[in-house]
Amino acid sequence: MTPAGAVRLETLAGAAIMAVVPDLARLRVAVFRDWPYLYDGDDAYERRYLAKYAGMADATVVVARDGERVVGASTALPLAKAEADMRAPFRAVGLDPRDWYYFGESVLDAAYRGRGIGVAFFQAREARAAALGYRRTTFCAVERPDDHRLRPPGYVPLDAFWTKRGYVRRADLRARFSWRDIGEAAETSHPMVFWTRQR
Repeated sequence: MTPAGAVRLETLAGAAIMAVVPDLARLRVAVFRDWPYLYDGDDAYERRYLAKYAGMADATVVVARDGERVVGASTALPLAKAEADMRAPFRAVGLDPRDWYYFGESVLDAAYRGRGIGVAFFQAREARAAALGYRRTTFCAVERPDDHRLRPPGYVPLDAFWTKRGYVRRADLRARFSWRDIGEAAETSHPMVFWTRQR
């Protein structure tokens, strides 16, 4: 196993993001096949999705590298520039999306988990949010039933990790997003719940 010290993080913005889009697409397709997302991803779609970050000066991609190999990444952008379905729950409860910096996905090669990189992803995105003048950050997580047939034995949700970082689960902020699960023929809708933090 590679020593933890060999992994370095780099924060990218704007056009610099395009150089890592192929690596990020590969990681998203691989990592999101696992529980709880079970996402049957497509490389071409992922490349198109990720390219939007390169077109926004205030978007962020934090990349984890082992040598030159990209082994993880974490994304963020102003909530006001996210999809309408992402902004709608905030507006519904009287919160202005322009006040929030949205943390997208974090993906990390399984061999590098449990070594503090997830914490570093949060720290880097929080620092970027602060540098851009945001005092409020948020992300959303998929909710799967406890009795789901593909739930791994002994699975421990990340709730405690997020709570330790100062995030609060917001049952009043919910959305639904569709994707095709592994082994399914068509896309289905999945419930998502937001977590928020204010400095």
